Amino acid sequence: MTEQTTPTPPVAPTIPAALHGRAPKFVTGSIMRHLLVMTGTSAIGLMAIFIGDLANMYFLSILGDVEIVAAVGYASSIMFFATSIGIGLAIAATALVSPALGARELVRARRLATNTHLASAVLSALLAGVLWLMIPWLLTKLGAVGRTHAFAQLYLSVLVPTLPMLALGMASAGVLRSVGDAQRAMYVTLAGAVVNVILDPIFIFGLGLGIKGAAIASALSRIAVMVVGLHGVIRVHNLMSKPDLASILDDIPAVAAIALPAVAANIATPVSNAYATYAIAPYGDDAVAAWAIIGRIMPVAFGAIFALSGSVGPILGQNLGALDAVRVHRSFVDALKLTVGFTLFAWAVLAIFSNPLAHVFSASAATAELIRFNCLWVAPLFAFLGALFVSNACFNTLGYAHYSTWFNWARATLGTVPFVLAGGWLAGPKGILIGNMAGGIAFGLAAVWLCLRLIKGFAFASATVRHPESG
Repeated sequence: MTEQTTPTPPVAPTIPAALHGRAPKFVTGSIMRHLLVMTGTSAIGLMAIFIGDLANMYFLSILGDVEIVAAVGYASSIMFFATSIGIGLAIAATALVSPALGARELVRARRLATNTHLASAVLSALLAGVLWLMIPWLLTKLGAVGRTHAFAQLYLSVLVPTLPMLALGMASAGVLRSVGDAQRAMYVTLAGAVVNVILDPIFIFGLGLGIKGAAIASALSRIAVMVVGLHGVIRVHNLMSKPDLASILDDIPAVAAIALPAVAANIATPVSNAYATYAIAPYGDDAVAAWAIIGRIMPVAFGAIFALSGSVGPILGQNLGALDAVRVHRSFVDALKLTVGFTLFAWAVLAIFSNPLAHVFSASAATAELIRFNCLWVAPLFAFLGALFVSNACFNTLGYAHYSTWFNWARATLGTVPFVLAGGWLAGPKGILIGNMAGGIAFGLAAVWLCLRLIKGFAFASATVRHPESG
């Protein structure tokens, strides 16, 4: 007689691994703990990338050519613009997928994850093509000349074509954070950083390729980011489905409603950064080199805030999907508290180590002086920029992504141009450094105020949905 067994039904393929057998991750438990765990793992991954960039700059500075360091500063302004578009698309993935998961709409979450990845790939490929053709013109407009211009053009000609790989990796990391898999999202960026740091000295010194070697190492690291990210989304969580034209057309309005304003909001920061580069260029390659080095130091020092602004979105999103207004409010306020705490800690570290940081890059006296000045007096202003970042995550998740656009562009124009002009006129490159950050104070505070108003409105709306008789 054949033995009878009761078959165990397989787990539905639409349920991500991180959600098996329990409620969506962020609608239960301590919000501060969720924030710290998500931010901690994300910060490790992000800071690994920033440290990779910092190591890149360090290895190039060993060559002893200030024009190479300045060239990376000019190139970074352009790459910052391109990367910010990828970040905007990743924000759309997080803002759309996390509420779907919070509402337990798992089939819809898979479809949105697929379509946001497709949007990232297509748009970033188009951007890469346009940027590649405009590299010489853009560098000239920023103020690069001579050997510095040639080095920057060489660097960008290698890196720009890899933008689609980076955008896909960012989208994957956003989806992984949406499902609560903070550790695997960390692995995405960590993989790229490890590849970059290992390959940098091999290509720069071992093969004698100099700045071209640094670009090749970075390009290969972006491929690693894409591979690890897609593996996590497709193989681990099964959050990708076969592309379907009908679903793509259906999701275009939802994706565009978040992605377009998020992209527009994110490119505001690199535009203001490019203007600051343009403003500091007349002070010579030493000043531009300092600006480039500061641009590598600050993300490492404040990596936790960058990570926090990316981590709070999924937490807000899942509680939004669950109609839990109290936890939405608490998530935002706790994120602001962490922003202040992270800023104070980073400022203390930068102030203590300002002298070693100024000399580790073989900087000239003028370059070292600007680095020290930034660590001591400009760094604390990052708290207001961090508040703006957290508020942008709140705007995007609550469905007011256009507010992120308005605030970021207001900060990039009204909060940058007049302050940089006045700072340059009063105190030269030091004044430009202060002016570039000082304008963010008012806009950071205003964004926080508006977010609190929107959350209060959501609380009333969610109470009406839960208890219609109270409406």
